[in-house]
Amino acid sequence: MRAAQGTVGVLTVNFGEPSELTLEAVIPFLERIFLQNAGLERVENGRARAEELARRRAPSLLDEYRAIGGSPLNDQAERQARGLESALLAAGYDVVVAQGYQFTRPFIDDGLQELREAGVDRVVVLPVYPLCGRSTSVAALEAVDSALGESGWGVSWTGVTGWHHHPEYTELRAANIRRYCLEHDLDPTDPDTILYFSAHGTPARYLSEGSRYDRYVQEHCAAVAAAVGADRWTVGFQNHTNRGVPWTVPDNEDRLREVAERRLIVEAVSFVHEQSETLGELDRELRDFAEAMGKEFHRVPVPHADPALVEVLRGVVEHAMTSPEGDALLARCRCHPVSNALCTNARRTLPPSSFVPACEGQAPCTMQSARP
Repeated sequence: MRAAQGTVGVLTVNFGEPSELTLEAVIPFLERIFLQNAGLERVENGRARAEELARRRAPSLLDEYRAIGGSPLNDQAERQARGLESALLAAGYDVVVAQGYQFTRPFIDDGLQELREAGVDRVVVLPVYPLCGRSTSVAALEAVDSALGESGWGVSWTGVTGWHHHPEYTELRAANIRRYCLEHDLDPTDPDTILYFSAHGTPARYLSEGSRYDRYVQEHCAAVAAAVGADRWTVGFQNHTNRGVPWTVPDNEDRLREVAERRLIVEAVSFVHEQSETLGELDRELRDFAEAMGKEFHRVPVPHADPALVEVLRGVVEHAMTSPEGDALLARCRCHPVSNALCTNARRTLPPSSFVPACEGQAPCTMQSARP
């Protein structure tokens, strides 16, 4: 690819988690999350409701952070950003990479201000969420659009939403699973072993409004399982029920009750960092639940430091820098209202129903174990 003209600012966007293990840090973090999703409930005062939910949830979340020794998410995301910048510079691009978090400092507007002060000519925004979701990738690009409007900075920018369909990313996750199985003497083809994908859940309302997140999860898991060579695999969702609204099904606990295999190889498919939802929800809570059922629980570490991940991110950004209108990898995103959003899914001609297996039409539909 030809080098992009001028200095390009790359803003990597991540969820972010509190660095300080105090209620003073955790409560505002949760308030921001709940306020962003206030539309899930019919309430007169969304901010007051967000504050109520945050104060109710904060003590238990703080206990979870303390139990795992604090979240490593921010440090891992920063190392990824620095690795991405180094890879782009080595490829001959004039770039500056900044970080922005949705719910902790530095916020998205902080990252944009850093790029503005660096004098970049245009910006590529990369939410580091492989699977496009309403409250992650889509919300991140909406926040960028809003922040730019409020700041008055009229810089040209391109955003990337879902990139799970990148073939090198699929192979990266499969290779990571194969490597873990080899190191721990696990056989994904063993009749008493199942490859268990745990995906972050999303409110069902977002799916009914058009998000394809659950179908992206299903197709990505199918591709990874095929690359691993796993005959038996299934998907469960990590759901958060603070509001009492419907979320994706099946919930992990419900799905595990249906799994006949005794040995679980657990892949945290939605995540590219270790964080409270992997180190706490999976390694502590779900492990305890599974082992109480007499199952072996083997959780594959997230490949956050794999050099191949930086190469995937570099490739996605490079395509967005050199082909802001779309190319063989990226095309106009169908899930995002901002017209300058690209993704790896939009170029494909398959209708959404083609992403769903033979259980299509049986609501609610989720990928089931492939059994002989």
